Amino acid sequence: MELKVTLEGSKKVSTHIGDHLIMTDQPEKSGGNNTAPAPYDLFLASIATCAGFYVQSYCENKNIDSSGIEITLEVKRDEKKIINGFVTTIHVPENIPEKLHGVLKKVAAQCAVKKTIMNNPEFIVETISK
Repeated sequence: MELKVTLEGSKKVSTHIGDHLIMTDQPEKSGGNNTAPAPYDLFLASIATCAGFYVQSYCENKNIDSSGIEITLEVKRDEKKIINGFVTTIHVPENIPEKLHGVLKKVAAQCAVKKTIMNNPEFIVETISK
């Protein structure tokens, strides 16, 4: 898979992923116009939405009504404000039995984004003349 990123000016950057286009911008305090999420916000969203995908898929496979389920992601920081963890919380409506809470936690933990981060992948940055 290859993503194509283009620089749009004024702190805006676009990414083409297959048939999709994702725009990013920076907050005004960082010199942007705040017209789209910042790249780091999309990183955080990818963790939370990946967990949501796994929870929703499980519910669909088991014919469980997933409406009303919400997922929040909290960023944990140390005293130096360095991120040292994430807490994913699944807010489960009362119509879903408590006996399923553990299962929902397990399926959310299967998130491929989380697993990739935990695998400590190598990041390579290179330049190529056009």
